[in-house]
Amino acid sequence: MNIVATSFDGAEPSVVISDDPDAFSAFLQPDCAAAVWRRQVPTATQSWLNALDPEVLPRGRVILPSQTVADTVAHLFDMAGVPDGAERDWLHADIVSLAQMFGALMQARFLRLRLEPVTTNACRKFHLDAITARLVCTYRGTGTQYGVSTDGGNPKRVLTVPTGAPILLRGSLWPAVPDRGLLHRSPPIEGSGETRLLLVLDPIFDPDNEE
Repeated sequence: MNIVATSFDGAEPSVVISDDPDAFSAFLQPDCAAAVWRRQVPTATQSWLNALDPEVLPRGRVILPSQTVADTVAHLFDMAGVPDGAERDWLHADIVSLAQMFGALMQARFLRLRLEPVTTNACRKFHLDAITARLVCTYRGTGTQYGVSTDGGNPKRVLTVPTGAPILLRGSLWPAVPDRGLLHRSPPIEGSGETRLLLVLDPIFDPDNEE
């Protein structure tokens, strides 16, 4: 297991970067504000994803029991017209695997799952989400950007999560979270012609209180 703790401007480490998905457990440590599983999508699958017509990229937003993720994602793929093949199978299995790992880590029986092609500057401002925690994986295009703000403004040092690498982020509702100042944003891509494919997972502890 290769774990790197990233610190900002002399602050205590706040982001754990690891080549091993098991190190996501570091996300639960008090001094960890985010964790990145540093990995790459298989080359053939990444080339396939990058070449797909944006019109057939899967999209949807749903709250669901964790055990129904596989069927739901397959349905979203079918609705969008994602072509059959080994690459589709890999993407489907990977989304299911990330959902299972994240649900187990957060001890959440329900998840909010969002698959979304992005072509605009949505969420371009650095911010902290009003949630407990979130997993974000950019399968196509530029990954999530993050950095530490010491004064509430934009971070002076901005890092970009590699394409295909999941990042776990704490939100403002994380229990007893210290104010570590870690903010994130979607990269500004409007007008560039780029289309990102984004997976977002949130833990849901009481689905009856969710919209």
